[in-house]
Amino acid sequence: MQYVSTRGEAPALGFSDAVLAGLARDGGLYVPREWPQFSPSEIRAMRGLAYPDLAIRVLTPFLGGEIAAPVFERLVREAYATFRHEAVCPLVQTGSNTFVLELFHGPTLAFKDVAMQLLARLMDHVLAERGQHATIVGATSGDTGGAAIDAFAGRSRTDIFILFPHGRVSPVQQRQMTTSKAENVHALAIEGNFDDCQGLLKDMFNDHAFRDRVALSGVNSINWARIMAQIVYYFSSALSLGAPDRPVSFTVPTGNFGDIFAGYAAKKMGLPIERLVIATNDNDILARTFATGEYRTKGVFATTSPSMDIQVSSNFERLLFEASNRDAATVRRYMDGLKQSGAFTIEAREINGMRSEFDAGRATMDEVAATIRSTLAASNYLLDPHTAAAVHVAAGKAAGAVPMVVLGTAHPAKFPAAVEAASGVSPALPAWLGGLMTFEEKYTVLPSDLKMVEDYVSRRARAAR
Repeated sequence: MQYVSTRGEAPALGFSDAVLAGLARDGGLYVPREWPQFSPSEIRAMRGLAYPDLAIRVLTPFLGGEIAAPVFERLVREAYATFRHEAVCPLVQTGSNTFVLELFHGPTLAFKDVAMQLLARLMDHVLAERGQHATIVGATSGDTGGAAIDAFAGRSRTDIFILFPHGRVSPVQQRQMTTSKAENVHALAIEGNFDDCQGLLKDMFNDHAFRDRVALSGVNSINWARIMAQIVYYFSSALSLGAPDRPVSFTVPTGNFGDIFAGYAAKKMGLPIERLVIATNDNDILARTFATGEYRTKGVFATTSPSMDIQVSSNFERLLFEASNRDAATVRRYMDGLKQSGAFTIEAREINGMRSEFDAGRATMDEVAATIRSTLAASNYLLDPHTAAAVHVAAGKAAGAVPMVVLGTAHPAKFPAAVEAASGVSPALPAWLGGLMTFEEKYTVLPSDLKMVEDYVSRRARAAR
């Protein structure tokens, strides 16, 4: 199995090299050269598998034989042993034909744990095999940072630096990033928004001298292994609802486009997905793009669903690559337009192809609050603001007998102020996280300045010594 860049000017890599690289050296994102395929009978045979066994079955084709089967099985089982629900990602019915896929039973109460716990173990294994160290740098709008820090804390072969927008994450999200006692963990509060943090991350990867000096690697969803791991829960939920003999639709709270692209990948692999519905908040660039065919950035403003407060959705590039029939020159043209003017127009054939598989909608902050209240009243089920945005959008997209699965991306206790303001209910953190808000914080505030951030990382990264 080889991985190719969406921009076509970087060499193809094997699985291990693609995982360590994160971003391709031409600025593109890695995708598999071809999609593994499962026949209906092969999917049918997956019914009843425990989540780790399903993950092993679905993900093994992506490895290209680079990790021995017994080793990969051990890494998968260790990753999902950190979850506090036997099913790992349980499916909960909230309406006559609507379901919430709970992805928040991991260590940091967010869907990012599903991929991050596995990614950390994969990277640790590859680095140990090679006798190497790596410097992990990540950007977060809230959940990625906590999940990455939990997964990589204390690992001897990596130092991890997480950039988060100062004052723009929830108190719980911040504490999950700033209270680690591990020596290899560094939390950086950047004066700006998430797009500024993500821009710094991409600039560091594109500074090849710096990248090589510190052995830079990434854990954002630009890293293929993050997308890969998330494919599994599309299979698990669809199988629970009758796949492959019954189609299923999904609505996904969407910011950086990685989670819903994993659903697209599952469909390419043979899973019978009817519709993939993109749910945005007031920062609705993706909903506008699907409506108009033009991707045009605007200012980002803070909402009650901060993980979706994004205007530059990095993983959308992967969909552009697929929609253009893997024409890397077209992708480069679009990305050049985005960099130069903050906008590009998608060719009619390509946007129409996207619309045949995706739908999109937005939920305002008032609609999010109303959905939290109404879902609690109707189903006695408490939503976090991101999942509530998707529930609101899904209500307008449901289609007859096809089940609609909403991805529940975070525990409501990660956003207690917004949930309590909407519902009157104060969601409590699980007992095992009860002391989080009393732990001492450790973080550094820096301006959105590439040189200052690179200097900070260089002075502290063991791989640079």
